[in-house]
Amino acid sequence: MSVPPPNAGIRSRRHAPSLILAVLGSCGIVVALMQTLVIPIIPELPHLLGASAANTSWAVTATLLVAAVVTPISGRLGDMFGKRRALIGSLTLLVLGSAVCAMASSLIPMVTGRALQGAAIGAIPLGIAILRDVLPPKRVGGAMAVMSATLGVGGAVGLPIAATIAHYTDWHMLFVVSAVLGCACIALTLLVIPESPVRRPGRFDFLGAVGLSVVLVTFLLPITKGDDWGWASGQTLGLFATSFASLLLWGFLELRTAAPLIDLRVSARPPVLFTNLASVAVGFAMYGTSLSFPQLLMAPESTGYGFGLSMITAGLVLAPGGLVMMALSPVSARLSAWRGPRVTLMTGAVVIGLGYAVAYVAVSAVWQVLLAGMVIGAGIGLSYSAMPALIMSAVPITESAAANGLNSLMRSIGTSTSAAVVSVILAGMTVTVGTAVIPSLDAFRAGFIASIIASMVTLVFAWLIPSPRKDLRPVDEERGVEDGGDRVAEIDEQIHGGTPGVEVNEVTPDASASARRAFHLASRPAETSPRTD
Repeated sequence: MSVPPPNAGIRSRRHAPSLILAVLGSCGIVVALMQTLVIPIIPELPHLLGASAANTSWAVTATLLVAAVVTPISGRLGDMFGKRRALIGSLTLLVLGSAVCAMASSLIPMVTGRALQGAAIGAIPLGIAILRDVLPPKRVGGAMAVMSATLGVGGAVGLPIAATIAHYTDWHMLFVVSAVLGCACIALTLLVIPESPVRRPGRFDFLGAVGLSVVLVTFLLPITKGDDWGWASGQTLGLFATSFASLLLWGFLELRTAAPLIDLRVSARPPVLFTNLASVAVGFAMYGTSLSFPQLLMAPESTGYGFGLSMITAGLVLAPGGLVMMALSPVSARLSAWRGPRVTLMTGAVVIGLGYAVAYVAVSAVWQVLLAGMVIGAGIGLSYSAMPALIMSAVPITESAAANGLNSLMRSIGTSTSAAVVSVILAGMTVTVGTAVIPSLDAFRAGFIASIIASMVTLVFAWLIPSPRKDLRPVDEERGVEDGGDRVAEIDEQIHGGTPGVEVNEVTPDASASARRAFHLASRPAETSPRTD
């Protein structure tokens, strides 16, 4: 089999790695902003859209469901047709959804637009996969840490920004601003981001995509609506049963598909499996702050534990927690390089638990809530930055986007479960102040305990992740290419000709794989020589 020259078909992109990271990070933050975009106007939506509160809640539910379904699909499309193309497609959906919402005055257009906005969340795992493919090896760890943190940062800073816009302007401006930001991200992506040369062509698994959609919708829908329908109602239990049965059937079919949407065999590898399970628990712990802290800060002072803050002020108090996530990304990368991402994930779990412990014993002043939020944010930042590194080192490079999409899906399942559990806790333990019924202090503390338990579960799953030296050297059996962490990074750099941020055009995956293998064989130490790497 002939091997193409290292720079065959390459069109150089001279943009610095820091600029590539800045653009992808901005895309991630803008996409994550969609999570909290409508929170300030939720109480007013029934009046604004002329619908019941139960129906207007679909403005949030639709975003959640579509994001969960589309994330792994966009990752697979990125691996097949190009991650940059898939990223632009995700951002285009965000712009279209924002435009629909900006012109909406009734329920159906609003829900439709919010669903389109939710479909853009796949931009974050796509961005992580692009960084692996186009950056120099030494920059990949820190860059992935920053990109992964954008999910938490966008959600944290989005609340005060959205609240301010909604308070001082017409509510439609929320979506005008998001559309403008989306267009800016598309333009920057076209100008700065190179297309990854790594592809895995094949037929798209439409049956697998439909099956996964059924599994996720029938699972997440009763979780998000169970409090309204009743957890023991036939509708809720029936959907859970349908989800379980669909999961079994979908898994059976995926294992017999030549090019599955999600490679379950790769996903069952212990490093991938336990990282994804830890992601569910981290997602649960992260969302606890989004539910509990704003309500605690806005509770009336007459309760004896509330602070009576406005939504804008409460959002500003919580925003530093998101900024800490981003600030700790370089620290997380250094810790992962020193002790491994497994240790970083375990450290993040411990820090999250400590943050919630602080919230449990000391929330008698606003600064204490701020401190607890920052400690939790630090733990989330450490955990979120470690998970892509664990996933990337355990899957073939041709499946990086799909694998990161699945990992993001696991986080979404965790946040959805947290929303259901913590909402039940807060709704079940209340006090009446005037005509308002609000959660009691014991309810908030019970929610903190639930998140502490989630952080302990994260710690257990992180501890179960096998040692990298033994298990994190997966082999792409189809191509015969070793993918061993730093080693594959060296191979990638050789293929890119040592030039950061290049775009490879017209290079087939087979040729790319052949080049990797040729370089690997040529540079492998002799069998009789001791290992030095």
